[in-house]
Amino acid sequence: MVTQQNSWDAEYRNRWACAPESMKGRMVTVSTPVSCQNLGFLSVFQEANSFAGGYLVVNPWGRPLEFRLSSPVQPNKVQQILYGDTLHGYLCGEVIGKTLIDKTATAAQWLIVDNPLALDLRLRVEQPVALWHPLFDPDREAPGLVVQPQLYCHARFPTDMAAIRDIIERLGGFDFGEPFARIREALQEARKLGVASRGAAA
Repeated sequence: MVTQQNSWDAEYRNRWACAPESMKGRMVTVSTPVSCQNLGFLSVFQEANSFAGGYLVVNPWGRPLEFRLSSPVQPNKVQQILYGDTLHGYLCGEVIGKTLIDKTATAAQWLIVDNPLALDLRLRVEQPVALWHPLFDPDREAPGLVVQPQLYCHARFPTDMAAIRDIIERLGGFDFGEPFARIREALQEARKLGVASRGAAA
């Protein structure tokens, strides 16, 4: 079900997968292990009766390290009946989101999603997961615990709030919406090239 759109070569990933701040703009030899600071951006959206998604891993300066996309996932009538109201969360968080992450070779310290239905991905992964939701209606119930304006974490993982804030502080200024725009544009381009229709892995 998941196909790879673009995966940077192994040498590039090894250099940048866990690059410290001192490596910005130049290549150095790292003699001691460093903690991974990559960010994973998962965009899942609905089109007609199907869902599709893209997953982009970037380093702390927004440079792309690995990108994968899913083929469209359309539940049948039996699945709709059996899963009921939990179906869309299951499709977005587990069938699409978790599968994309499992297929990705480059690790990410923190995962950011742009669909409230994908926030349940946190139930399947160890990393903190945050929801970037700039269009949230303040008159409605918040989709999760507020980390900062427009950014939420899963209600069942309150300790993620401190972890995410710590990462944000170390990142400095970072436009969390911009990588999602890249994912959407890449998905559109992939469709033009026919990548998403090559057949999905089981």
